[in-house]
Amino acid sequence: MSNGLKSEDQYNPLDWFIKCLKNYANFSGRARRKEYWFFVLIQFVVLIIAGVLDGVIFKRPFVFYFIAALGLFIPSLAVAVRRMHDIGKTGWLLLISCIPLIGLIVIYWLASNTSPETNKWGQPAK
Repeated sequence: MSNGLKSEDQYNPLDWFIKCLKNYANFSGRARRKEYWFFVLIQFVVLIIAGVLDGVIFKRPFVFYFIAALGLFIPSLAVAVRRMHDIGKTGWLLLISCIPLIGLIVIYWLASNTSPETNKWGQPAK
């Protein structure tokens, strides 16, 4: 795990996930591509594990899944907004993802390279 002494070059996927959790509701600044996608990966794994635990322990599904999804909702939204800032776009553009087919452009933006210049949200994340 991240002990605060590691540089970001030494981070593993779990360190990136923990970094996002520490920035739980931080919607300002920038998040590099690696930070966003490792958060999404670990979040996916956590939700799968929660779903499996629900199936094994409870007759009613989605107890652990609901708790995990609810707990990770704000950090996932925050890191997505910071990721949009990193490519020079406002986080409000994430709302486009609610529009069928047109919303796929958001995936393209989230996978885009970091904007190398300083923008109104700060210096480049990498």
